[in-house]
Amino acid sequence: MGYFNIRDVVFGTGSKLDSGVLTIDRAALERLVLEDESIKSVVVDIARPGESVRITPVKDVIEPRTKVAGKGGIFPGVISNVETAGSGTTYALKGMAVVTAGRIVGFQEGIIDMTGPGAQYTPFSRLINVCMVCEPVESAERHVYEKAVRMAGLRAAAYIGSLAKDAVPDEIKVFETLPLMEGKAAFPNLPRVAYVQMLQSQGLLHDTYVYGVDVKRIVPTLLYPTELMDGAVISGNCVSACDKNTTYHHLNNPVVADLYEAHGKTLNFTGVIITNENVYLADKQRSSDWTAKLCKMLDLDGVIISQEGFGNPDTDLIMNCKKIEAEGIKTVIITDEYAGRDGKSQSLADSDPAATAVVTGGNANQVVLLPKLDKVIGTLDYVTKIAGGNENSIREEGIIEVELQVFTGATNELGFNTLSAR
Repeated sequence: MGYFNIRDVVFGTGSKLDSGVLTIDRAALERLVLEDESIKSVVVDIARPGESVRITPVKDVIEPRTKVAGKGGIFPGVISNVETAGSGTTYALKGMAVVTAGRIVGFQEGIIDMTGPGAQYTPFSRLINVCMVCEPVESAERHVYEKAVRMAGLRAAAYIGSLAKDAVPDEIKVFETLPLMEGKAAFPNLPRVAYVQMLQSQGLLHDTYVYGVDVKRIVPTLLYPTELMDGAVISGNCVSACDKNTTYHHLNNPVVADLYEAHGKTLNFTGVIITNENVYLADKQRSSDWTAKLCKMLDLDGVIISQEGFGNPDTDLIMNCKKIEAEGIKTVIITDEYAGRDGKSQSLADSDPAATAVVTGGNANQVVLLPKLDKVIGTLDYVTKIAGGNENSIREEGIIEVELQVFTGATNELGFNTLSAR
């Protein structure tokens, strides 16, 4: 991975990257977005940390990246071909992101505040955000509009990322996972640990994609961790903003990062098992059975399991935990809580005595008061409708009362946030 530290983003004639300053040709970016006939209009803007700006309703956040050597490309199966990614050299533009917004698709979309009390609950307040507010043509159905905006964000991130292709990174970092037998031989005395990543796949507008395939259509499978860094997994869902994994989260998965830091020192990071979250019991049983089977086949000593969403997926989480523990493999689960505004309700919809090691990303029902900000990118029309808001959310003088659910990434179940509990 080659990292470029972006100090500022400006609009100008011609797009380029020079000494940490990214110049974007706004007209060129708008033309790129409007190639999709489902999008009627787009407004491109920039939001910087500390500015009195509120972005809503947020659909996705994407870090610009580009492939410069090796097999595959960025966002394989979606932007580039389906060739297996995860090897070679990839460049990433750090300190910035592409943020897509616009008319609401599903009620579970979010807010990013760039300043004030809301800013502390979303990691994206600390990035320079290139925001694209996309409006659909009148005839576009919701799922068509969702796909159009999703693709617009990915195309924009790939376009911006490509500006770094011929530049020299500020930092180079190498990540390596050996094939299974080689890895076992290389670290014979270290515990074998894998990461089970549960991906949201509970139906229309609750989708995640792997190499362009809707995760509802897969059975659990094994990935090299580096495949995530090339965008093999992308977000396409409208699950509650607080615990939604945006594409930015998948590209910068902190569980993967922390396991790599410990790899070869205190543990042998064996790989990533991706599995889905299902609606029907038979599908939950199949996926959790297969996940436990893969863990046993890999001869693992320990597993970290992360969830996406809440309620129905709590059952998938506990089934995975229970069945992997039954194979004699220790687990740690990462979740968040919906424990009521007073924090006294049951945190998860399911539980089991096997779940003895749990990391929480905080209580999504916690209430926050937000001051009126000077500028809105997008619209406030849906604040009363999105998850975490209600019909009384907008108060006098523009003050907004909401639950943490509304903030993109607030209680993220990868631990990509600043909240927890004891």
